[in-house]
Amino acid sequence: MADGPMMCDLATGLCGPGDEDMMQEVDLNPSEKKITLYYATDPICSHCWALEPVLNRFLEQYGQYVDVRIMMGGLLASWQGFSDGANGIQKPSDVAGHWREVGEHSRMPIDGSVWHTDPILSSYPPSRVFKIIQHTHKGKEEEFLRRAREAVFVFNRNIGDEHVLMDIVNQLGLDGKQIVEEASQQSAQDLLEEDFETVARLGVRGFPSIVMVNEENKGIKVVGARSLDTYVQALQQIIAREVTPRAIPSLSNKLKETHMLFSKEIEVMYDLEQHAVEAFITSELAPNTYETQQILGELYVVQR
Repeated sequence: MADGPMMCDLATGLCGPGDEDMMQEVDLNPSEKKITLYYATDPICSHCWALEPVLNRFLEQYGQYVDVRIMMGGLLASWQGFSDGANGIQKPSDVAGHWREVGEHSRMPIDGSVWHTDPILSSYPPSRVFKIIQHTHKGKEEEFLRRAREAVFVFNRNIGDEHVLMDIVNQLGLDGKQIVEEASQQSAQDLLEEDFETVARLGVRGFPSIVMVNEENKGIKVVGARSLDTYVQALQQIIAREVTPRAIPSLSNKLKETHMLFSKEIEVMYDLEQHAVEAFITSELAPNTYETQQILGELYVVQR
């Protein structure tokens, strides 16, 4: 109820705030009709990791126009019968070279030696953990996906292993043992299958794929890791009105959200050249609140 003065007036026949007009026009339609953005991905999709800098910039600036729905696509059920002839992948060790190639091209660090030392047997376990967190701790699932990708691509951890998954979930302040146990149940697989059905219905065949759908169920599909302009143009086309980018948050606020940023992400977010990143970090962050490190020839910054 309103906080203003309340009264009962014989002349107006009103019990309520005494400052309302007799007749008013009411519009119950939402002021902004949002687009549904379906992001079809997988925890071990290397091109999805390569897309992180551009996708994060797009959502920072244009997220007000979209309702994001992250969907698991099921990249690797198991190695039995799996074949990716286009990339020359028949067995786990074949993935390492492909991953390194993607990392070198995108400059999002990817080691890949996990495929030699402790190969991932399926992407379904981390996908099910994602679905359980999304279902029971909404708002934490994106942080889980990010940390899982850091673990597997940069630090060579097998995110198909339940102990690794428990550790990642614990980092979120959640009960890793409980959530990983829940993710092993049929109910978690059922949630995953729902995503697979949605992804198939959207016509997605590869990852990453982004499908933007309006209220008339008409959409635009962008396949593969593309430029920022590609996603902005797709949004502009589907929303049928001028879109205005929001201001980009400061580096200190961005680092608080993500805890770790790689040079390429900072370059894309703040329109910097690679050589300017270290000086930018020094100028933007307070001393003793961060530290910079190098991995695979790439600079990254972590919050202390």
